[in-house]
Parts: sequence; C-alpha cells; structure tokens
Amino acid sequence: MNWTIDPAHTTLEFAVKHMGLSTVKGRFRALDGTVVTDERGALQGLEVTVDVNSLDTAEQNRDGHLRSPDFFDVASYPTATFKSTRVEAKGGQEYRVTGDLVIRGVSREVTLDVETTPAVKDPWGNQRAAAEAKGKINRKEFGLTWNQVLEFGALLVSEDVRLTIDVQAVQSANAAD
Repeated sequence: MNWTIDPAHTTLEFAVKHMGLSTVKGRFRALDGTVVTDERGALQGLEVTVDVNSLDTAEQNRDGHLRSPDFFDVASYPTATFKSTRVEAKGGQEYRVTGDLVIRGVSREVTLDVETTPAVKDPWGNQRAAAEAKGKINRKEFGLTWNQVLEFGALLVSEDVRLTIDVQAVQSANAAD
C-alpha cells in the first residue's frame, strides 16, 4: 500500500553541536515523498525529497551561510533525497531502515531507526499513519566540510549531525499505486 507524506504534519529536524558547547537545531520546512507498507501496515520502504532551500535555524545569517557553497550550495543542489534500500523489522512497530541519502550530489548509505504507529481514520475519512525516524550522519561525508578550529581545540561546528524525522502520511486513493 502506498502512502503520501503530508508535509503540513511532517518535520525533518537536525541538531549539531556549536563550539562544543550547545546544540543548534534546525529544520527543513518543505519536503514530500511516499511510504510503502504491506496490507498489515508493516513498513516496506520510503522515499523522501527535501527542498534544501527551506532550511530554517531561526537565524537568518546562519541560514544564508548554510545555503551557500560553504555548506549545502542550494543554487547547485536544490534538493536532498533519501530512498530506502532495505527495511528490517526489529519487532513490534520498530524497524531499521537503510537507504541512500544524497546531499550535494553525494550519495551515502544511511541507517535510520524507525518507530511506526498504526493507521487511524481522520475526520475526513482518510487513513493516516505516522512514524518517527532517528539517525546520525557525518556531514563531511557529504561535502559539507566548512569549519573552524577554535582556540581551545574544539570545532566551531560538529561533524556529527543528528536527524529526527516525524512523518505523517495519508493512504493514497488507490492504495495499490
């Protein structure tokens, strides 16, 4: 069964250490994609496309720098994508989803821990399901290499980036699509 990601009820957030002191969080406000399940609702796969220009860290100057060639280079690489290649059931509603994440034209295999919720009918008669996915990437592996070493030895921006994706999806009109 195919499900369409509802961007109004989905968030893709990232968190990175700043100066080794605090965590800076941001999100991408525009994305779309599909989720595939079997008839029982077991996760089978997913595909997501993110509009990288929709990046928002609540600080305009930082957002501009992140969109620049130093980081995402949105003029050359306006989207990032994730496409699952393997889904492993861990038990209950939990899965390990491995797939290809493409940022700045660089593809790397990434594994996410996913917990799904059973589908429910919304007030308009649509079937909806949700999931939360978590993972971690090293931004340098995707060409996001800009940084500065601080006087006391810490990096200005950590190389490790934590990802959290809260997805809500609506069953496609023709579920067999």
